[in-house]
Amino acid sequence: MRMIYLSPVPWANFSQRPHHFVDWYHHQTGAPVLWIDPYPTRLPAFNDFRRKAPVAQPQNVSVPSWLQVCKPRSLPIEPLWGSATVLKQLWRNTFQEASAFSAEGSCRVCVGKPSELALQLLALIPASHTVYDAMDDFPAFYQGLSRRSMERRQAQIIQRVSKVLASSSALRDKLLGMTDQVELARNACDMHRLAPVDSLDLGPKQQVLGYVGTLGRWFDWDLVIALAQANPGNQIRLIGPLFTAVPRLLPANIELLPECSHASAIAAMATFSVGLIPFKLNRLTASVDPVKYYEYRALGLPVISTRFGEMALRDREPGVWIVDEDADLRKVAVEALGSRSDHSAVEQFREAHRWAQRFSAVNLTQSSLEKPKMS
Repeated sequence: MRMIYLSPVPWANFSQRPHHFVDWYHHQTGAPVLWIDPYPTRLPAFNDFRRKAPVAQPQNVSVPSWLQVCKPRSLPIEPLWGSATVLKQLWRNTFQEASAFSAEGSCRVCVGKPSELALQLLALIPASHTVYDAMDDFPAFYQGLSRRSMERRQAQIIQRVSKVLASSSALRDKLLGMTDQVELARNACDMHRLAPVDSLDLGPKQQVLGYVGTLGRWFDWDLVIALAQANPGNQIRLIGPLFTAVPRLLPANIELLPECSHASAIAAMATFSVGLIPFKLNRLTASVDPVKYYEYRALGLPVISTRFGEMALRDREPGVWIVDEDADLRKVAVEALGSRSDHSAVEQFREAHRWAQRFSAVNLTQSSLEKPKMS
């Protein structure tokens, strides 16, 4: 059964959950995939005009023979009343491409992010087996009218699909309030992009506590500064785009480095002694299962994290230290820096947390078990 996949990220971006999802699906079924790139589903904000262009990620510029990429024309007006009338005119070519693709055989529609276009395609291809893969709590990323619009469209999507996948336990529990057709499919890690296990340096290194990722409004600067002050002899290295102002003068042992390619980020992680996931506790992070957790542990790194999202359930996992407000940050750092993984444990972790295993567990390709919903 072929698939139309409405992605939350562009194909040309570095490989994320959506890329691994369609790759797994094709290799399970042999069927082609029509990938539809995202378009703006919120009103523009002032910060949009201040942000620098992201670092180029060339690894997905090439398109495999079994995949078509469609880039819908659009305007950033979706939350506005009456915008669908304008947008549908811009999407005429997209509708034609999707109709032609689905006419060539039975077709499944997978929504990777709620949108008006997704609703239109679900109506256009009503007999398809349908899935919503909830990668994030999408409304939490928006504000005001844009958030209300996203919440409404997500509810409509959920009512129209046959199955919902949730990337974290908290997100699953939230979506279960809207439908009973929710299955947990946590995030994982692309093991093929990591160095072989036997080449990893799992011994004492530079005693660096590191973070790779966006430094956005969810980043807990207060915790990182407190960690640096409690461990003045250790360097804290932060790598990634800065989307919020640094709150105050940073301790001398905090190093800020700019965004880099995903391959360079993975190489940088391998030089850390400990991986950090210092996120604030709020609605935005409550439903997150951070991919960087899997990347850190698949490189043999111990992890220091705040108690958010799926990480709140990992306080008994080996190599994981969960910190709360009253944590002794000196003791935590010393314990984490002193811990060691062995190559056998890292290999076992990698085997247990591959993308293919996540998606195979939910039986999506057994279409005979599903009854498509009619809108």
